[in-house]
Amino acid sequence: MIPVGEAQALVRAQCAPLPVERVALEAALGRVLAADIASPADLPPFDNSAMDGFALRSHGAVVAAGREFAVRGEQAAGDGRQVAAGEGAWEIMTGARVPEGLDAVVPVEQVEVLARDVHGRPARIRLLAEVPPGQHVRRTGEDIARGAPALAAGSRIGPQHVLLAAGLGIAELPVRQRPRVAVLYTGRELVEDPAQPLRPGQIRNASGPYLAARLAAAGAEVVHRESVPDDADAFRAALARALAAGARLVLGTGAVSMGRYDFVPATLSALGAQTLFHKVAMRPGKPLLFARLPDGALYFGLPGNPVSSAVGLRFFVEPALRALLGLPEEQGWRLPLAHEARKKPGFRMHQKARLRLDGGRVAVELLPGQESFKTRPLLDATAWAVLPAEAAHLPPGSEIEVFPPGHEQGGLFGDRTA
Repeated sequence: MIPVGEAQALVRAQCAPLPVERVALEAALGRVLAADIASPADLPPFDNSAMDGFALRSHGAVVAAGREFAVRGEQAAGDGRQVAAGEGAWEIMTGARVPEGLDAVVPVEQVEVLARDVHGRPARIRLLAEVPPGQHVRRTGEDIARGAPALAAGSRIGPQHVLLAAGLGIAELPVRQRPRVAVLYTGRELVEDPAQPLRPGQIRNASGPYLAARLAAAGAEVVHRESVPDDADAFRAALARALAAGARLVLGTGAVSMGRYDFVPATLSALGAQTLFHKVAMRPGKPLLFARLPDGALYFGLPGNPVSSAVGLRFFVEPALRALLGLPEEQGWRLPLAHEARKKPGFRMHQKARLRLDGGRVAVELLPGQESFKTRPLLDATAWAVLPAEAAHLPPGSEIEVFPPGHEQGGLFGDRTA
């Protein structure tokens, strides 16, 4: 039986970053950026007005209330470069380019219109409030300047990244290829079709849809899913189909423990796979298996209980995905326990947990229902709490490691990578 940290290191050592590909911006959502991107332009690209009003020349000093100005022109959003001559004001709309020579904007509600031209447009105004230099002007490059860092390598592209990239005119982004993953579910008791009535001894395949959903959220592409009976020949055939579909990571659930029908370890060995570890000093999920197949693909054998599978995916498969996506090793937050915890020493425990405010600070509450078959508590969980292997009793206030439900949610906890 191998310690968790040593097992995770073995997983990461088998996973080199995948190649880079360029994708259109609209297809980049959820992908991992493979290189730093410098801003190719100033944003805003020109000085523009933040208000509907009138643009003035301040000469670097406050323009006093009560001053009057003739209105020399108007500038709407989309109008091109204009040069303002003389001391007059220009009527200006929100987002419009500020005419050259002008450097402040007074909102329309802070002026009195003294005269209008034959078309009803303001011709002369009086200021009802003083106007500081630069007021309500968005300066060129004030958001981000040309050449400044714009997008950081390792970012998971979200709508906010798309917003900035689109504003800068970036049409394509370099991203890591998605890891291609297959999921095989072993067990003759599993029923795939939700419309099929259960016969005695049967259960629904709940882990299958969960694992596929978590893998997609974690950055993988699920290329094959299949339910496999408790039969070594059927398993070999399903594994061959998974590899033929292009999978380079294969997840199997069940058949990795010590029972009569736990045939996966022996079957992998007969296929020539190299088992790198089998059984990890943790709960739930102790029987977890990790192997390298003859063609170099990686196999994760996850226990069949749904929460055991969830823990194996979160703390072993997701670290593999991070390495393949070129991301650094994930680090947990250290937060205090809201109450005491007791456990058997020798096993690292992964507990369903919720973060809560306790006396003005964030604390970790371990939820009831920690058994590996109980999935309902995951609806209330906002984190995974890690109780260290050597501990037997953790009093209230003990600091423990805490991880978000998925590695891609690390931003909710802040940037905690090594």
